[in-house]
Amino acid sequence: MRNSHKYQLVLFCFFLLSCTKVVQVDLETAEPKLVIDASIDWVKGTTGNEQKIKLSTTTGYYSTLFPTVSGADIVITNSANAVFSFIENPGTGEYICSNFHPVIGETYTLKVVLKEDIYTATETCIGVPNVETNITQNNTGGFGGDEVEIKYYYQDNGNEENHYLHRILSPVSTFPNYKAKNDEKSQGSLMQEYFSDKELKAGDMINIRLYGISRRYYDYFRKLLAASGANTGPFQTTPGSVRGNIMNETHFENFAYGYFRISEVDVREYGSSQKVGGFRFYAYILDSLNKKKLMSLTPLAEALKDLILALNASVEAFVLLLSK
Repeated sequence: MRNSHKYQLVLFCFFLLSCTKVVQVDLETAEPKLVIDASIDWVKGTTGNEQKIKLSTTTGYYSTLFPTVSGADIVITNSANAVFSFIENPGTGEYICSNFHPVIGETYTLKVVLKEDIYTATETCIGVPNVETNITQNNTGGFGGDEVEIKYYYQDNGNEENHYLHRILSPVSTFPNYKAKNDEKSQGSLMQEYFSDKELKAGDMINIRLYGISRRYYDYFRKLLAASGANTGPFQTTPGSVRGNIMNETHFENFAYGYFRISEVDVREYGSSQKVGGFRFYAYILDSLNKKKLMSLTPLAEALKDLILALNASVEAFVLLLSK
């Protein structure tokens, strides 16, 4: 009899395990709000003339698509009243400027006119130091001491208060990894930053971006990271309580989400193929997206990946030939 009860208990447990069901809770969807992505990035070594601003709206919690917004008039004006117009690529919600002129320390004002609403924001273009070339790697990083870890450096300017945004993209990351840092305890020092991942392998290409940001954006971005609940992909959720620096001058209560930021950006790639330009990085990204089922590689994409790797091998062979 006792054995019979045991068998019944085991069968009941299996029944519970087999009845797992994902329940999707019906949630009320708030009235859509305008989202203005006005991140102006001036990559070192470029003119910074080509810039883009995106307009979209918030959407339901379970939706993976963000509706785009067309029909807006967008301009940015500097302190000398030079006007830079952003023209929409029709139907995309992406507004393009091809003659923007970034200057470190210059103050710019954004103006977005959409129907009866006028949105404005003001920001200063913030410079950034170079990422040093002496990037180091060890294979005993991470909390468990079993991850590939890279460390890179940049020289802080001790004559001013500085704030930085770090963005790191690797083949094993679904979304970029972001960190917001300041120099409060490191004024004038050689700053250092770490990145590791349990799936990172020696030879993987890492794309590092270092942004100079204002104190206001630093505070905003830290709140955004906290609201997103993760250090990666902060823009994948809509943090309803985090508002940026964009104001509605017509109807104050009808505010927009997003932020107007202007940053100088230093970009550096690190990996085994760094010395020949990093062709392999893009092939790794294609492969990674395919493995994570975020993108299914078509025969054309597979051919493109093979071509990238072939180009990389050819360049490496050419460099080796020249070095002999």
